[in-house]
Amino acid sequence: MNITQLKAALPRELLASVVVFLVALPLCMGIAIASGMPPAKGLITGIIGGVVVGFLAGSPLQVSGPAAGLAVLVFELVRQHGVAMLGPILLLAGLLQLLAGRLRLGCWFRVTAPAVVYGMLAGIGVLIVLSQIHVMFDTAPQPSGLQNLLEFPSTVAAALPQERSGSGWMAGALGLGTIAIMWGWERLRPQRLRFVPGALLGVAAMTVISMWLALPVNRVQVPADLSEAVDWIRPGDLMQLADPTLLVAAFALAFIASAETLLSAAAVDRMHSGQRSDFDRELSAQGIGNMLCGVLGALPMTGVIVRSSANVQAGAQTRASAIFHGLWLLAFVVVLSSVLQQIPVASLAGVLVFTGVKLVDFKAFRGLGRYGRMPMFTYAATALAIIFTDLLTGVLLGFALTLLKLAFKAARLKINLVSLEKAGHMELRLSGAATFLKVPALTQVLDTVPAGTTLHVPLGNLSYIDHSCLELLEDWSRSNSANGSRLLIEQRRLKRRIEGRLRTTAGVGA
Repeated sequence: MNITQLKAALPRELLASVVVFLVALPLCMGIAIASGMPPAKGLITGIIGGVVVGFLAGSPLQVSGPAAGLAVLVFELVRQHGVAMLGPILLLAGLLQLLAGRLRLGCWFRVTAPAVVYGMLAGIGVLIVLSQIHVMFDTAPQPSGLQNLLEFPSTVAAALPQERSGSGWMAGALGLGTIAIMWGWERLRPQRLRFVPGALLGVAAMTVISMWLALPVNRVQVPADLSEAVDWIRPGDLMQLADPTLLVAAFALAFIASAETLLSAAAVDRMHSGQRSDFDRELSAQGIGNMLCGVLGALPMTGVIVRSSANVQAGAQTRASAIFHGLWLLAFVVVLSSVLQQIPVASLAGVLVFTGVKLVDFKAFRGLGRYGRMPMFTYAATALAIIFTDLLTGVLLGFALTLLKLAFKAARLKINLVSLEKAGHMELRLSGAATFLKVPALTQVLDTVPAGTTLHVPLGNLSYIDHSCLELLEDWSRSNSANGSRLLIEQRRLKRRIEGRLRTTAGVGA
């Protein structure tokens, strides 16, 4: 883009960047709180995601920042290993992303089954709702989804307005008010104001009400100097990465962040007709961004669909809007940090509850039904495992179910032995995949072929035949040639890599 084109596009990009900034501001702080981290950590990640990753990104209209999809994983990592170890884990995860991008592995991160991805997001959404409901009443969340669910009645009971009760009910009212405004704005907003985010309206309205009524609720704690929120990585902490549990955590973080980023980039590409995403470059940019976040002790980032869709809908056409949104975040924190300190934590929790509910996409669940019951079962099993165990276990279960389905499909082989009109001729009809798993069944059928039979074996209905099945047919041909039996393999449509072997088989016909 030349200087003239840049000047012409600048007003449009600036307007889009303001819209994205307004969407990102409450989400950055809310996701940090949901991750068990100070709000300033989320703002640092948002700034890096805009200024650094926005400049390097392979998906120019995608916006990067802290993601609700990683909040549960970060919360668990911080609880198990402490805040100090998040930086080294994130540094290694970012390095893995950078290497994957350089090795052009971006396309492979997108082969994750949609049922696993949607199930993962649904499980994360439920966990966010269960934890942030407690935060919405100014109480601390429990370490697991099941505990959050079991403790919810007592949290609500303690927050009810009673004599000598605390401020929990006031905080809960602010959180519910935020949710109500977001829900109503999503359905009733005028077309000309569609760019105004409901999250910002809800948080702003509840902040004004809480200040007007002087409500004694918990408020956001943001340092006046953003550098105070930076926790530089310590060389001694890097040595602990030899711990296998931390290595597994880094690989899990890298994989989940990459999958979410590239799925989001693919979705953004469907929203506009401009430049398509370079997935390897995007993966490398995310790696650099996460390495910086690790060095500064901030939250991990991904490409995020909510901010990216707002960017596209606001009319952005270049990466300038994503970069400017990061600069707006930086300017707001530096100049107006006192305003952020007036925001009720319960209002941000309301934003996260609303976001968590939307992550449970029932339309996606019903859409999986078009491909059979197994994808729907995988979705539900992944989500439930995440809710009742942990994120990594749920994702691994989803992958296991996907592989089980593939193995079952690969092992399906229909075997029919039929007599032909010509005397002494029979046909072995195979349909499906002839793998070593079906050698016993195929052996039983071959044993029933009468002596002196010319056996025709058409391969046109096979999707695959492996060495073990070919070996079995050859052995049958050799061992029965003395009694006058003959094997005729129809090799048309068979893969070229095994055709040469078939030509050398005794008695093979065209």
